[in-house]
Amino acid sequence: MQRVSLIVLVVSFLLNGCAQKKEEMSHKYTNALINETSPYLLQHAHNPVNWEAWHPEVLKRAEEENKPLLISIGYAACHWCHVMEHECFEDEEVAKMMNENFINIKIDREERPDVDQIYMDAIQMMTGNGGWPLNIVALPDGRPFWGATYLPKDNWVKSLEQLIELYKTNPDKILGYADDLERGIKAINLVENKEETISYSLEQLGRAVENWATYFDTFLGGYKRAPKFMMPNNIDFLLHYGTSQKDEKILKYVNTTLTRMAYGGIFDHVGGGFSRYSVDTKWHVPHFEKMLYDNGQLISLYSKAYAVTKNELYKKTAEESIAFALEELADENGGFYSSLDADSLDENNELEEGAYYVWTAEELQTILKVDFEIFKDYFNINSYGQWEENYVLIRDKSDKDIAEKHNISVTALKEKIDSSLSILKQERSKREKPRLDDKILTSWNGLMLHGLVDAYRYLGDKSYLELALKNATFIQTKMKKADGGLYRNHKKGKSNINGFLEDYASVIEAYISLYEVTFDIKWLKEAQQLTNYTIVHFQDTDSKLFYFTSDEDDSLIRRSIETNDNVISASNSIMGKNLLKLHKVYMDKGYGDLANEMLKNVQGNFDLNAQSYSNWLHLVLYKQQNFYEIAIVGDNYKSIGREIAQNYLPNSILVGSPEEGPIELLENRYNEGETLIYVCIEGTCKLPVQSAEEVLKQL
Repeated sequence: MQRVSLIVLVVSFLLNGCAQKKEEMSHKYTNALINETSPYLLQHAHNPVNWEAWHPEVLKRAEEENKPLLISIGYAACHWCHVMEHECFEDEEVAKMMNENFINIKIDREERPDVDQIYMDAIQMMTGNGGWPLNIVALPDGRPFWGATYLPKDNWVKSLEQLIELYKTNPDKILGYADDLERGIKAINLVENKEETISYSLEQLGRAVENWATYFDTFLGGYKRAPKFMMPNNIDFLLHYGTSQKDEKILKYVNTTLTRMAYGGIFDHVGGGFSRYSVDTKWHVPHFEKMLYDNGQLISLYSKAYAVTKNELYKKTAEESIAFALEELADENGGFYSSLDADSLDENNELEEGAYYVWTAEELQTILKVDFEIFKDYFNINSYGQWEENYVLIRDKSDKDIAEKHNISVTALKEKIDSSLSILKQERSKREKPRLDDKILTSWNGLMLHGLVDAYRYLGDKSYLELALKNATFIQTKMKKADGGLYRNHKKGKSNINGFLEDYASVIEAYISLYEVTFDIKWLKEAQQLTNYTIVHFQDTDSKLFYFTSDEDDSLIRRSIETNDNVISASNSIMGKNLLKLHKVYMDKGYGDLANEMLKNVQGNFDLNAQSYSNWLHLVLYKQQNFYEIAIVGDNYKSIGREIAQNYLPNSILVGSPEEGPIELLENRYNEGETLIYVCIEGTCKLPVQSAEEVLKQL
């Protein structure tokens, strides 16, 4: 039997080797990226440029050969990355010049955000702007001295020729640039340990929000600028702030933004899910790539907003975003893939941004026939919805308004629109689909897991809990290392990059939320174990904030500390919230003190830049208002917990057990034959009650 297995293994190895050789023979060029798993890197594996991935031995060879590094950073769904590849990196003459003079490194920014952060800071210092593709020229030790984003071929070649000449004839000047940039890169990332002990007050928070509000687009939602990013953490905090402070003005802005985004072309009305951002002020024309991290966060946000408002639009938007993720991004083992490309093949068999998603008026009329007139009004097949020669579906009126105009009921209107969208989806399936980035990233899966948990919690669909449990189990079994840490990436059974702080932070947050809807203690224990691992391997002992990279990773120019909330919340702000919540359950572990120290060292930024610290601001509300531990003990703990959980209660954590539980909040609370609910603050509890309704009164 063993001999047969060995023969099978040998044959499999030989066949795989032959398949790879055959693939290499079918292309004129094959470089070292052929051995990587990232779809973005594999896209460049047959460029004539001698690309290599970011590995310590590559940097060592650059030093030995005294060649500068040419580092090009992008991601699979990036439109301008594809354009530059076609214009520059597929050109044999350009590749010859790059190969002779540089060690060329390709980086998938989604796999290596640690490297991307440093070089993005560098290019913003050099040029005032950033973006992808991000192209950096650096000394062999990795210190940058030049950078640019997209450049057309002529500009690219001219720039590189000048740099080569300067590197050869005036190396001292290059060293001077690199030294100055290195100092700047390190300086902008410093976080001092503040001596002050005064907590940020609600009055200060109110002034910070008031200052922030001057940037609000109160008519179209978002901010008064283009392009428009959705910024889920901004809206999530403002939802929390508006409900807790009963600020109707803020809540109106939140609802305007959520409605306009759901109405906009940035939401795929045919297939569900959100694109990354819109290039205009009205959320109309998206940059068409669809990212898991956006959709995970927005599923969570729309589910919470539904809990507050009972607006059916929000529920529908969350449901259709989950349906999109399941159809396009779900791995059969429970993980979720990273993204869909912005580009797809058009009718001329050329890659074109948005080709999969847009329509001509003639197409729509032919496909929808008698229902076209209503569809045309509903989705603005007119000058408002036109983009170049095509149409991107966008709404600007409610169902009620359109139904009245066409003298039909809202129910009949919805049936017609749903039928039309179903027909269009079937028609669209005949087109060439955008390329899939099928790598699985831990942090983005954590965001999606949190979204699924919130969807189950607030929308009530049990299938979402099943999906959440499958995804949580995938993370637990496939993304975890033998030492208790996490991997960053996974593809076809292979993981080869250590997890970064954002991987730990998002998974811990998701596990805590999963515990709150299942009361399965293993998820809380997993969250605590990962937190303890993070404290050991990531913490800066001075500021109590966490480094982005583990102490087990290779050193870079600096060890970054991420504090600014961006399209994804800063890993430190997520960790601050995690620590505060774990403190409420494990009060003797010092987690609360750590959260307070972290908050103290960043709160000086809140007054004038609240939008860049929005996720941190939840901690101010947690500290300055009552934060409740809700403990449920008895036979009906799950059903009562479910009843309580469907309410929007951001300043709380739920724990439950059928009898005496394994954590302090659940000890000495069991009374046979009854299910008792205790509302507590820092472990001090009110008299127990027996219904969810009574709990809500106590809150």
